[in-house]
Amino acid sequence: MMNPTDMMTPTLAGKREPIGGMLAVAESRSAQETQVAMVIAQRFPRDQVAAYERIMTSCNRRALAENAVYAFPRGSQTVSGPSIRLAEVLAQNWGNLDFGISELEQRDGESVVQAYCWDMETNTRQTKTFTVPHVRYTKNGSYDLKDPRDIYELVANQGARRLRACILGIIPGDIVDAAVAECEKTLQGQSGEPLQDRVRKMVAAFGRIGVTAEMVVRRLGHVVEATGEAELVELRKIFRSISDGMSGAAQWFDRPSPIDKDATATAGDLVRPRLADGGTGSDEDNTTSPADGGDRGHSPSDRFLELVASVKSKRSPNGILQAKQEVIASRDHLSDLERDELAKLLEEKISSVTHRKNGDV
Repeated sequence: MMNPTDMMTPTLAGKREPIGGMLAVAESRSAQETQVAMVIAQRFPRDQVAAYERIMTSCNRRALAENAVYAFPRGSQTVSGPSIRLAEVLAQNWGNLDFGISELEQRDGESVVQAYCWDMETNTRQTKTFTVPHVRYTKNGSYDLKDPRDIYELVANQGARRLRACILGIIPGDIVDAAVAECEKTLQGQSGEPLQDRVRKMVAAFGRIGVTAEMVVRRLGHVVEATGEAELVELRKIFRSISDGMSGAAQWFDRPSPIDKDATATAGDLVRPRLADGGTGSDEDNTTSPADGGDRGHSPSDRFLELVASVKSKRSPNGILQAKQEVIASRDHLSDLERDELAKLLEEKISSVTHRKNGDV
């Protein structure tokens, strides 16, 4: 009875084929498959007009548009570009491309990986070979990876970035730019869901990755409810960048310092008792009675507290002016006492910014 191993790799002498011979057969087969693919690609060239239309149609899908662009800070500027998801869609619809990631070698705690994209029709090829150490870096230091699944996910994540660069090196730049523009149009277009609901969901999504609503407000420079479509698109880019590991939350958002936390308490906890007492906290206000026009027992509205937080977060004259416009626009939703409180707060902010600008202590 023949050994099962011999049945898998038989030779004329009845012995197992050497490993080197098996590799030679595999390489020969791969070369033949590549030649056939190139012949088919040249025999049936892509229709660029049809490929462009397919790409634009794909970019009209909201699910793709929301994940199409990433962004990360570099110095004082923000760099953005097509994500790997959009790059894959571009390659699939452009046609006659062979692209992927190959792990060439794994040893001594690192992997040698190659990302590639090959246009079979024009015989244009982009390759990037790089090394991925099996190390996970965190804020508290780094540690070696031993679990094969962790190593695979690390290699795949690093490889996806290089693969994106390879694909974008093959697809014409004007096609890529048109796809990004179409995705942004899709995000800014009409939606059955109200803008404020989408903004709240975005803020909630940031909360799941450690970015608080207060941090979002500080970056926007205004209350969440005043967020526009363009700002929502920008927030999605930042969220995608943080989620994909392209950047960290600290690169985009200022974490509140102890002083800022005290200011936040003043916006809510400290202002709330003053309004409940019917005054601003001064000795003169303590003499005010309901008969004299005071709003003793009044509870501050949510809109008032949001405006207080917005005013206190401003650090520049333009920011304070924007906060003042928000207050004016919300006057109909505020009580007389709340308007007075905000007016005094604005005066204090303007005074402090003016002193800081003039170099006063």
